[in-house]
Amino acid sequence: MSVKDDVTSIARAARAASIGLARLGSSVKNSALINMADGLIANAAFLKDENAKDIAAGEKKGLTKAMLDRLTLTDKTLATMAEGLKEVASLPDPVGEVTKMWKRPNGLMVGKMRIPIGVIGIIFESRPNVTADAAGLCLKSGNAVILRGGSEAIHSNNAIAKILNRACVDSGVPEKAVQVIPTTDREAILEMLKLEEFIDLIIPRGGEGLIRFVVENSKIPVIKHYKGVCHVFIDSSADIKMAEDISVNAKVQRPGVCNSMETLLVHKDVATSFLPKMYEKYRAAGVELRGCDRTRQILKDIKAAVEEDWSAEYLDLILSVKVVDDMDAAIDHINRYGSLHTESIVTKDYANAQRFLREVNSSTVVVNASTRFSDGHELGLGAEIGISTTKIHAFGPMGLEELTTQKFIIYGDGQIRE
Repeated sequence: MSVKDDVTSIARAARAASIGLARLGSSVKNSALINMADGLIANAAFLKDENAKDIAAGEKKGLTKAMLDRLTLTDKTLATMAEGLKEVASLPDPVGEVTKMWKRPNGLMVGKMRIPIGVIGIIFESRPNVTADAAGLCLKSGNAVILRGGSEAIHSNNAIAKILNRACVDSGVPEKAVQVIPTTDREAILEMLKLEEFIDLIIPRGGEGLIRFVVENSKIPVIKHYKGVCHVFIDSSADIKMAEDISVNAKVQRPGVCNSMETLLVHKDVATSFLPKMYEKYRAAGVELRGCDRTRQILKDIKAAVEEDWSAEYLDLILSVKVVDDMDAAIDHINRYGSLHTESIVTKDYANAQRFLREVNSSTVVVNASTRFSDGHELGLGAEIGISTTKIHAFGPMGLEELTTQKFIIYGDGQIRE
């Protein structure tokens, strides 16, 4: 069969599976999720062996340290994947939930009910944990899923999918509810993006290049985020020790992910006392600083930031730093250079915190905590299918509710329209 025929066959099977999956009760879906989680742990050695093939190939290919970090499966990673699946199983099933109901003057009762979207295509790079996260969330929300990972994770993705499929079959879930496109041929993506007859939604996860490619070539609606240019603003009233801890964590804890901080904004009233302390902490962590003119008056030996730095997603131990006059300047900078991902303010001023929440136009806005919490697992969603910076249909980390749509339901007792 050709690549086109293979992908079409997978999509057609997913459409058929989605019909049966939408009818399943919560107990069947939850049982499958728990079996998936147990299967990942029980087969950890097999998964790590398969992952090692991808790591070796990635090192030979010259993948960056950040890419290799995303690619690696460890015992901790597998435990987190399994924990996420079990947490999804423990969450309320959104399918069939009536979100509102109202009565019309003619006696009709009108409501809205959550239903699955149908078939969801996930196109992603590097992170093999996406295979489990996406499968779990789609299954619980009643959607069939087609996964197309990058060539750098082909062994890992196929191994994870094998375990998940076995758990589905053993639990009474349609076999084709979770499928992985087995080829690394780029043509498979192009063919997948044409299949609007079978696939209802595409969610790409990866670098900006992949996401723009998907958007430009898809006939199917796409939920996306191009990049994560995240900011932390240190307000004049900030608790300095808290500000230091948050600023270090947001940049250093895992710099190669989309919710790490890329620009630190510091109020002028605390810049002189705060920045030298941060300089020492960042230097110890190996962070390269690039600063505005006012920052470089305080930290004289750092690089000068250029215009491109303010909109850069480094995904590395590099940080842009800017001293700002006030809250207005901080918000203006974020709204100009940000990517609608995640922003944080460190402040003791309640009014400033509330204003920051209202006026910053990003999908996740944080007060007195690290940007690193912009993650479905950390926010109690069990896992996430991705982070959307598209305001339609979802905005921010996407969990179960974001993988449903709503239909109108109407109860009558014989009404006819005049």
